[in-house]
Amino acid sequence: MNIMIVQTQTFARQIKKLHKNQKLDVDKAIYAIAINPHLGDKKKGDLDDIYVYKFFMSNQLTLLAYYFFENQLQLHLLTLGSHENFYRDLKR
Repeated sequence: MNIMIVQTQTFARQIKKLHKNQKLDVDKAIYAIAINPHLGDKKKGDLDDIYVYKFFMSNQLTLLAYYFFENQLQLHLLTLGSHENFYRDLKR
């Protein structure tokens, strides 16, 4: 199954700021999601249709938000960050 992975501008900016070892942790998380797009927790309410995958980046819990369009086999990477204010910022 070939999944097309699309980054939002927000996600791309966040990735640019990371160190090389942190980028490797993010790449591993994206690979895991690409293999099984339903790996993350599906949100409810305001954030319906958004999945959030939790993983460790440099020994810190990090959240990665994404959409998965099953009919188009597209994975849209939305944002990345620590739990603090993550969902509040995601709603914007």
